[in-house]
Amino acid sequence: MISAFTNTWKIPELRDRILFTLALIVIIRLGVHITLPGVDAAVIKAWLIDLQKQDPKGNAGGVAALLTVFSGGGLQQAGILALGIMPYISASIMVQLLTAVVPKLSRLAREDGGRQKINQYTRYITIGIALVQGFFVAQSLKNPESMPYMHGITQGGTRVLVPDPSTMWLMLTVLTIVAGTVLLLWIADQITDRGIGNGSSIIITVNIISALPGALIQAWKYFVTGADVNSFRAIMMVVMIALLLVVIAGTISITQAQRRIAVQYAKRVVGRKQFGGQTQYLPLKVNYAGVMPIIFATAVLSLPPMMLTWLFPGQAWSTKLYGELTRGGTWYYALGGIGIFLFSYFWVAMMFQPSQIAEDLKRNGGYIPGVRPGKPTADFMDFTMTRLTFAGAIFLTVLFVLPVLTGWVVDLPPGSPILQFFGGTSLLIMVGVVLDVMRQVETQLLQKHYDGFLRKGKLKGRYDRLNQSGNAAPRSAIIYLWTVIAILVVIGVTAYIYNQWGG
Repeated sequence: MISAFTNTWKIPELRDRILFTLALIVIIRLGVHITLPGVDAAVIKAWLIDLQKQDPKGNAGGVAALLTVFSGGGLQQAGILALGIMPYISASIMVQLLTAVVPKLSRLAREDGGRQKINQYTRYITIGIALVQGFFVAQSLKNPESMPYMHGITQGGTRVLVPDPSTMWLMLTVLTIVAGTVLLLWIADQITDRGIGNGSSIIITVNIISALPGALIQAWKYFVTGADVNSFRAIMMVVMIALLLVVIAGTISITQAQRRIAVQYAKRVVGRKQFGGQTQYLPLKVNYAGVMPIIFATAVLSLPPMMLTWLFPGQAWSTKLYGELTRGGTWYYALGGIGIFLFSYFWVAMMFQPSQIAEDLKRNGGYIPGVRPGKPTADFMDFTMTRLTFAGAIFLTVLFVLPVLTGWVVDLPPGSPILQFFGGTSLLIMVGVVLDVMRQVETQLLQKHYDGFLRKGKLKGRYDRLNQSGNAAPRSAIIYLWTVIAILVVIGVTAYIYNQWGG
C-alpha cells in the first residue's frame, strides 16, 4: 500500500488532480472562517474560546455535531459558507425522489442529455432552498441564544452578535449566504471534473474531519489529563481506540458487501462475429440505501423540536420533550432507529426497480440461470433485495445507536464530540468517500501499469463515476492556486502574531 501512495506522484495527471483538489480544500476551510458582514467577529471568538474550556461531558455538541457534517463549522462561525453544501444535498434528495415517482422525470433521466437537464433543475432548487435557509439563519443571528448550536454566545458579555440588524443588513446577509452556497457548488463541480473524487462528498468529508482535532483534544483531557482521571479511564481510552478500529473495519466490510447474481447471455451470430454466451454478474449491495436513511431520519426528528419551540414555548412538558428529542434522549434514538429501518426499505423501493432490470435483461438476451425471464426474474430480484435490505437496515440502525452505547460504557453523553466518529452519519460518509477516492486512484494506477492498493484483487464498489468528464487542471492554475494560498497563510500568521504580541 505504501508503494501505491508513492506511485501516485509518478503519474503527472494524477498528481495534478490531487494537488488541485487539496488547493480547493484549503480554500474551503479558509472561507469557513470569513465572518458574514455586519456580524461582530470578536463575540464569536470569545465564545469559541469559552467552548474550548467546557467539560467534554457537556451536551453542547449534540446538534452542533450534526450541523458540522454539512457546514463544517460555518454556522458556529457565522461565516459566508454558513450553509455549506446542505442545500444542494437537500435538493439532490428531493430530485431523486421526484425522478422515481414522476413518470415524466423518469423518462427524462433515461434520454440523451436528460441527466444534464435534471442536474440543472437540481441547481435551481438549491438556490431556492439556500434563499429560505439563509433567511432563517440571518433572522436567528439577531437572537443567537435561540439556536442550540450557539447557546451561551451572549452570556457574560455586553456586546451583541449583530450590532445593527437592519433590513439592509438582512438582505445583504441572505445574498452573501446564497453566494457562498453557489461558490461551494461550483468548487464541488471543479473537484469532480478536474480533481479526484466526487466534489460534494469531498466537501462533506472535509467538514467532518475538521472536527477531529477538537474531539481528540477533548478525549485526551477527559481520559488522560483531567482532574478526576484514574487508571480505569486510561484503559477505557485504549479500549475505545480498539473499538474505533473494529467499527471502521466493520463499516468498510458492510459498505463493500454485495450479492453477485449470475446473468447468462444467449449466443447470437452477427456476420462472422459471435456475441454473448458468457456469464456476467449483477452486483446487489447489502447497504443499497447508503447514508440516506440516516439523513432522512435525522431530518424528520429535527422537525418536532422546532414545532414545540414555536407552538408551546415555556411549558414544562414541552421543555422535557424538547430535551429528549434534541439532546440524544431515549425517544430520540428509539424513534431514530425505527425511522432508519423503515426509510431503508422506502429508499430501496423507490430507487431499485426490479421490473425495469428484468425487462432490460430480457431485451438484451440475458437471463438468470434457473429463473424464467420476465416477471419471475423481477420477483426473484425483489425477494433477494428485500432480504439484503433487512441486513443493511439492521446495520444502519446499529451504526446510529452505537455512539450512545459507547458513551454509556465510558460515561459520556450522546452529544459529546468525542463520540461523533464512532458511528452515525459521519463515519458512514467518511468510509464511503475514502473508498471512492481509493478506487479512482487505483484505477489510474492500474491503467499506468502500476500495482493497486491491494496485492491480490481490487477494491469493489461503484465504478460509474471513476472517469472524470474533464481533463486535469492546468499546471499553471495549480501553481497560481497554491501561490494565493501561501500568501493568505502568511497574512494570517502575521495578523495572528500582531494580535498576540504586537497589539
